[in-house]
Amino acid sequence: MRPEEIIIAPVITEKSNYAVQEGKYTFEVNKKATKVEIAKAVEKLFEVKVLKINTVMVKGKKKRVGAHIGMTSDWKKAIVKIDTNPQTVKTYLAKGGKEEKVTKKYKDSIEEFMGA
Repeated sequence: MRPEEIIIAPVITEKSNYAVQEGKYTFEVNKKATKVEIAKAVEKLFEVKVLKINTVMVKGKKKRVGAHIGMTSDWKKAIVKIDTNPQTVKTYLAKGGKEEKVTKKYKDSIEEFMGA
């Protein structure tokens, strides 16, 4: 699946807005997507470093329209925690014993989330 097919929409509620201050963002995702696929999709779409993902299957509710009773569809919610301090420099030993430094630039927030 492509990242655009995995992340469907942000979930904007009062509770999710408070979690943004801790670096946690809530999304509606594809029901078949795994945590690894969700993490890769968020990293690719928003250029952030994902630390942790929690997923929840939200069951549909009973709704009534006139005399007819039906159900809303089930959906999957993902709570994604991102790294809010991504300026860490990693060092490792390359061939020949030389020390290599790797700095990868990530964003520290998801700006597009609040504009949706």
